[in-house]
Parts: sequence; C-alpha cells; structure tokens
Amino acid sequence: MRDAVVTPDGDRMRWVEIPGGAGADGGAGRGGRGERDAQPPPRVYVHGLGASSPAYFAAAATHPLLAGPRSLLIDLLGFGLSDRPTAFDYRLESHADTLATALRAAGVAGAEVVAHSMGGSVALHLAARHPELVSRLVLVDANLDPGTTPAPPGAGSSGIASFTEEEFLAGGWREVRDAVGPAWWATMRLSGLEALHRSAVHLVRDSTPPMRELLLTLPTPRTYLHPAADGPPAGTPALRAAGVAVTAVPDCGHTIMLDNLPGFATAVAEALGTPGPD
Repeated sequence: MRDAVVTPDGDRMRWVEIPGGAGADGGAGRGGRGERDAQPPPRVYVHGLGASSPAYFAAAATHPLLAGPRSLLIDLLGFGLSDRPTAFDYRLESHADTLATALRAAGVAGAEVVAHSMGGSVALHLAARHPELVSRLVLVDANLDPGTTPAPPGAGSSGIASFTEEEFLAGGWREVRDAVGPAWWATMRLSGLEALHRSAVHLVRDSTPPMRELLLTLPTPRTYLHPAADGPPAGTPALRAAGVAVTAVPDCGHTIMLDNLPGFATAVAEALGTPGPD
C-alpha cells in the first residue's frame, strides 16, 4: 500500500500498487522493435460511489489480459483506505484535483485510467483539468448526466442525495445501509458519512462543465463500457460521432468487473489495445 498527502490539512489518499512487469505482452509495450524495452504506460483504477478500488478491481488488474503494467488501485478521498476529512467539499472537480496530486506524488503521468460509475465522472474531470496525467480513458458504466428521476431514500446516489446532510448524518445513512445490501455496504461502510453524502449530491447535480460535455469534447482516446442488457446508453450516436467507442459487455449489471470478469477484461484490453497472452 502507498499513500500521498493531497490536502493542505495533511489528508492522505491511499492505493494498492501492483509493480509493472513483463506481463502478458512481455514488457514490450505497444511500439515496434525499436521500442521493445519501453515500459507500458501505468494504469490507474478508480472506484465508484461508496466503493474501493482494491476490492472492485484487484481481480481485473491481475487478469492475464490486463496484467503487466504498473497499476494503482486508488481510493478517492473519503472512501476505502483513504482518509475521510469532514471539511472537504467532495465536489467532482475536487476529487479530480486530489487524485491528480496523488498521481503526481506517485510519479505517474500519461496513465490509462479505468474508472467505474462515479469514478468515471471524476476521471473525466481529471483528464480535462490535468491532461498530462491521462493518456486513455475507459469509463465503466459511468455517470454522464445529473440525476433527474426522484429516487426513494437510500437507492443509489439520488437516494442518498434525497436526504439533507443533517438528516443523513443523524441516521439517514442507516436507510442507505439497509437499501444497498451487504455487498455494496461491505465497502460503503468504510466511507466517511460526509464524503458519501456530499459526493452523491454533487454527482446528482452534475458539474461545470457537464460530465457528458467533457466526454464529447476531450481529445483523449475514450471508451464507454455498459451492460448489454441495459441497451445503448443515452446519446450513443453523438458519443460515437465524437470518437467515443461504446462497447456492450454481456452477462452483467452495473458492476461489470465483478459480474463478468472475463468479459470486462476482454473489453478493457481491446479498449487499451493490449495484446493478449501468447
């Protein structure tokens, strides 16, 4: 495990790091014979709301199709292994800036970023605000639009945001615990309550620029993975016209990497142009 101070108050973000090695492509990277000694770009995995990257991405990062590059399974401030400051605002832009601080402390640049759900929204801002840190984006069923459908308390980001912060801290979080079930709660219980609520609120409200606009306009190579059963995401023609690869993954729900690991690894490897094992 590694860590870095990411706020003036000394708050730390933490990540599990898998050192780079020969991996599936023999360490040759993507180049020709003259680049055969070059290391592949680092890879950064970013979790969703109430989750933790080591728990959600460890199996994927070590899958034969994806193993090899230096990989950072990083927890956003307020979640998982990272500190949970109560004074932090937890805006998507602030998450992106603290993530950028951690990556710079880790000596990471030009990373391939694989990001799930809310983490995908953060990754969009990371690529827009700190473009030197990101070479490719793979968004895993990421949030692109503000929450427009009212949700009962506890049901996902909209349900969490339906509470005021005071209500949530005073006991509303228990309704969330009961609504999300034991699998999600296993990592959600590690979240700071302020972090969970404020992150959900800002996710539901969208950001400036809007998340979808960022995805459409970023020059970074981008892929959007979604569960096949959900059908194409809203605005798919516009996404494809803007150069975003939209890929359906079968036999899964929202947590694609947990529901169908082989399908997820195959889709990510194709998105990143990673050669398969010999």
